Amino acid sequence: MHPVIERFGKDIVVFDGGMGTLLQAHGLEGGALPELWNIERREVILDLQRAYAQAGCDILNTNTFGANRLKLSKTGYTVAEVIGAACDIAREAAAGRTAVALDIGPSGKLLQPYGDLSFDDAYDLFKEMVVAGRDRADLVLIETMSDTYEVKAALLAAKENCDLPVVVTYTFDSTGKLLTGGSIEAAVTLAESLGAAAVGINCSLGPEQMAPFVPRLLAATQLPICVTPNAGLPVSVNGETAYPVGPEEFVHWASGFAEAGVALLGGCCGTTPAHMRQVCAALRGKPVAARSVPARTVVSSYTHTVVFGTRPLLIGERINPTGKPRLKEAIRANDFEYICREGIAQAESGADILDVNVGLPGIDEPAVMAQAITALQSVTDTPLQIDTSNPEAMARALRLYNGKPLVNSVNGKEESLHTVLPLVKKYGAAVVALTLDENGIPNSAAERVRIAEKIIHTAEVYGIRRCDIVVDTLAMTVSTGADNANITLDALDEIRHRLGVHTVLGVSNISFGLPRRELITGTFFAMAMQRGLSAGIVNPLSGELMKAYRAYCALTGLDDGCKTYIEAYANTAAAPDIAAGSTAQTAGPACEMTLHRAIVKGLREQAGSLTDVALRDTPPLEIINGALIPALDEVGKGFEKGTIFLPQLLMSADAAKEAFDRIKTELKSRGVEEEKKGRILLATVKGDIHDIGKNIVKVLLENYGFEVLDLGKDVPPETIVQTAVEKDIRLVGLSALMTTTVVYMEETIRALRAAHDCKIMVGGAVLNTEYAASIGADFYSKDAMGSVRYAETLFAAENKR
Repeated sequence: MHPVIERFGKDIVVFDGGMGTLLQAHGLEGGALPELWNIERREVILDLQRAYAQAGCDILNTNTFGANRLKLSKTGYTVAEVIGAACDIAREAAAGRTAVALDIGPSGKLLQPYGDLSFDDAYDLFKEMVVAGRDRADLVLIETMSDTYEVKAALLAAKENCDLPVVVTYTFDSTGKLLTGGSIEAAVTLAESLGAAAVGINCSLGPEQMAPFVPRLLAATQLPICVTPNAGLPVSVNGETAYPVGPEEFVHWASGFAEAGVALLGGCCGTTPAHMRQVCAALRGKPVAARSVPARTVVSSYTHTVVFGTRPLLIGERINPTGKPRLKEAIRANDFEYICREGIAQAESGADILDVNVGLPGIDEPAVMAQAITALQSVTDTPLQIDTSNPEAMARALRLYNGKPLVNSVNGKEESLHTVLPLVKKYGAAVVALTLDENGIPNSAAERVRIAEKIIHTAEVYGIRRCDIVVDTLAMTVSTGADNANITLDALDEIRHRLGVHTVLGVSNISFGLPRRELITGTFFAMAMQRGLSAGIVNPLSGELMKAYRAYCALTGLDDGCKTYIEAYANTAAAPDIAAGSTAQTAGPACEMTLHRAIVKGLREQAGSLTDVALRDTPPLEIINGALIPALDEVGKGFEKGTIFLPQLLMSADAAKEAFDRIKTELKSRGVEEEKKGRILLATVKGDIHDIGKNIVKVLLENYGFEVLDLGKDVPPETIVQTAVEKDIRLVGLSALMTTTVVYMEETIRALRAAHDCKIMVGGAVLNTEYAASIGADFYSKDAMGSVRYAETLFAAENKR
């Protein structure tokens, strides 16, 4: 291990600065791949990296950010050639003192189910990069990531194909969210759980804009934190992109980050050797400021974390085929929309985590579990509990899960311990520990505690932290043993106080074989929570159980001002008593599935079938205006408010598209032509092959009734201008993701202004409102919904003329 790596978390370590903006100053044309200069203009790369080494930087990043197969496919060079050359240059510049980081940037694609790149293909893409550089680098830097799922693919590719430490840095927007909606805490949790050596933030923002996020990073993990800002937000000066934060101001911010506890500092776009020289002079080698971050039991989805201990958590139990004929039927028929509806209903009823169990005889459980996990993640951002005794199904689900899941379960049997725990460690999950072993379930609290101790000790041998173990002391039905509830609760109490871990119970097990089970279950749940239960595996659609839960939270001060209790029961009357001997009905879906709701929830097949039903007696235009557009508006407003995130937005758009396609088919059969609101031209500018943002905008504009002419990516200005003129386009949308390609955006805008009267909207990670205005754009949209709103306003005004 390089000596610099050994200093992580102890002394301040300094990465180098920006490369792309410096290469532009040396003649790199807008849109050209900087990575090709490793071969074609080797001396320029070597001189720049030597300058950073001489400035005192501890780590040099290889010039390989975009050196993946997708981007190099038409260059004539292989990934191995480009990365090999880059590593050799960095090694020469480092001269043995400075460490070399294999720099890996995003693929430029959105992963399935929202995009067209599969998780496995993303993994292979990153694996190829890792293999090409692993023998010539000291660490791997996965940087500028805006999707936790892509980070997981890259991290697994690194961990499974080399022994180098991995640093992960994300790029967040001005609200502290990833492109796909992930919070800082969710992003950090995923990287930490998969074994990153350090985690942090880079690009898109200057140090001033990053400053509010640094305390959240520092509080979210015990890992060393890395902060790598741009030299401010970009501005246009005499037609050139510039960054306004100079070396003196930059080191001021860097010093403040170091004082707060940041351990690794660097520079991104616009930073130069002069910037990093001052940072190195001020901070390099200084001790990292002490910080205290308590160990916490955390699970996460792609958007947020759920922390054990703040209040009793609810784990929804309804996606489990035991005693559920309709769910069994759905599993055997691969009816994943039914499974999704069950998940949505539980999440809306208050479930913090969803248990997912698809175990049935005669099915391909690994395949079905993988499909169920993927389907559920596409329609809900509630964290999942992977519930299976099939090791292959567990491994596949853990690999595909986008976040840090909870695994249900491991037990004290030797076979279980040494099968499940290695998977938990590899994929960074938390795990439920059942207090049973080869002798079955003990009849005493003391024996259950002993088994819990054994599981915890074995887990720690595997490198699993105690905080990632949640113990289940096993609720046994009181109908077969009068002391069963007391044994379970006593064991729970002992484990909580003596072992210091969180606890979970399958609450409904206590009432098997009894009438009016909900009475026993609800009362036992309240008793368990009073004894310190951390989470209950329950049916959140059960009215009686939720009454007990909400009343407990109100009575113990966990429901501030009794707000949740009041919201649930303020306008309700007491339920009538059920006659003795009658059977309580099983709780069903939270509410009826309508076309509007199917679109909002992103249920494509359901939206299609409900549209077919509606078309039998409702005019197509009435369906569009009464259900489809209101549903899209609801999702769009949620996205703008930050309550709905990009994956949900895209799944809703997909569901709406299915409904629109059914309506179009019906209109065509009637000989009716669909009327469009207006025609819009979209393109990613010359040199830029990133089309994620443009494709998202296209989907939404089409769903809102606009005709979109998509010219694709890497489109020359003359092609855009010629098409706009020939088609008399009133609105052109331009996208650019890289600092090296915005020059072509400005050139395209100038050419459009000279040749055609139209409005121009722009978007992309390297832009902001001020910069867009300075290059002549009429509108800058920070997200896809902003483009839709602008188009609606523009064409509504034109249509009134």
